[in-house]
Amino acid sequence: MGLLAVDAPGIDWSGARVLVRADLNVPLDGETITDDSRLQASMPTIRYLLDAGAAVAVCSHLGRPKGERVPGLSLAPCATRMSEVLGKPVELLADCVGPEVAARIAALGPGDVVMLENLRFHAGEEANDPAFAQALASGFTHYVNDAFGAAHRAHASTEGVAHLLPSRAGLLLAREVEVLDGLLSHPAHPFVAVLGGSKVSDKLPLIESLLTRCDRVLVGGAMCFTFLAALGDPVGKSLHEGPEAQEMARALLATATQKNCLLQLPVDILVADRFDASAAVQVVPSDAIGDEWMGVDIGPATSATYREAIMSARTVFWNGPMGAFEIAPFAEGTRTIAEAMAESDAATVAGGGDSGAALVEFGLADRLTHCSTGGGASLEMLEGNVLPGVAALPQEESS
Repeated sequence: MGLLAVDAPGIDWSGARVLVRADLNVPLDGETITDDSRLQASMPTIRYLLDAGAAVAVCSHLGRPKGERVPGLSLAPCATRMSEVLGKPVELLADCVGPEVAARIAALGPGDVVMLENLRFHAGEEANDPAFAQALASGFTHYVNDAFGAAHRAHASTEGVAHLLPSRAGLLLAREVEVLDGLLSHPAHPFVAVLGGSKVSDKLPLIESLLTRCDRVLVGGAMCFTFLAALGDPVGKSLHEGPEAQEMARALLATATQKNCLLQLPVDILVADRFDASAAVQVVPSDAIGDEWMGVDIGPATSATYREAIMSARTVFWNGPMGAFEIAPFAEGTRTIAEAMAESDAATVAGGGDSGAALVEFGLADRLTHCSTGGGASLEMLEGNVLPGVAALPQEESS
């Protein structure tokens, strides 16, 4: 799947007035952005358009205001930060639609950049209301979607507007789709997936999809305890799901055998007597977790086996930590995976917020082939689903 990106031939951006949908759904502490990586990720597209002589209006959602104007969810901190990054003023407009916004857009000159206020202050955004999409498109000559993190939502700013204006993919979105589509259609083998997180039920379609494509799927995180419980092993006080999810786990193990994919579970577990950095801990075989203990990380033997699988792979996809890495004594399994991904010669891709957060914490995010900015979007794409925000954009003609 090749999307037509902003740098593809066919559009003269000089003098264009471009609505750019970015993903500025950043974490805030009051009015302070605590992680601006999503904002930084769309800067290459914005700079490209400004350098080409376009006027740019950046739009995004932030949080879940549910159609109400919530002052604490204003995009003002994003406008301030973008001004600093660009080295030029980025004016925050009072709204994202309406006559005052339209007048300001009409007055933009080449190289100007403004930011529209939070799209989700209007219920029409999430409802993909045609009238709201029309109002949002008003005054613009072109539309660019660079918000991969919102591409799995059919909202007015991600899907509706794309049908109203000549459209292109931003550089970030085009790269995300290229990398993830490559994992689906032509991964180099051996292809290894590393899956963590809490629930098998949440990732059932993803696991089913990967079992048809991967040579090995390595399971960690709390979801491994649902698999172990499904095999009849004691899991103590470890977080795990009930009978229905355990039945899913047994079905996945059977599918793995049928597809000739090795679905690997931990052979040892780090357990703690409570969920606390000062807890007593010990390493036990994965089939011998005591009644009063809870699993908090994969053990060292499992970490070594998983590391070896990653180092011998040609393609690796990672989603989800191996344990409660936010607590230092429980972080070693996740750290081992992150370091192996960074050191591997394979094409290494991480998708999902927690994996990305772990890579940032360990200072390794820039050493992978690709870290996806869209947790939900990347997983939906790897499940084989069509993303509405991607489907609405023009694709390169196949040669």
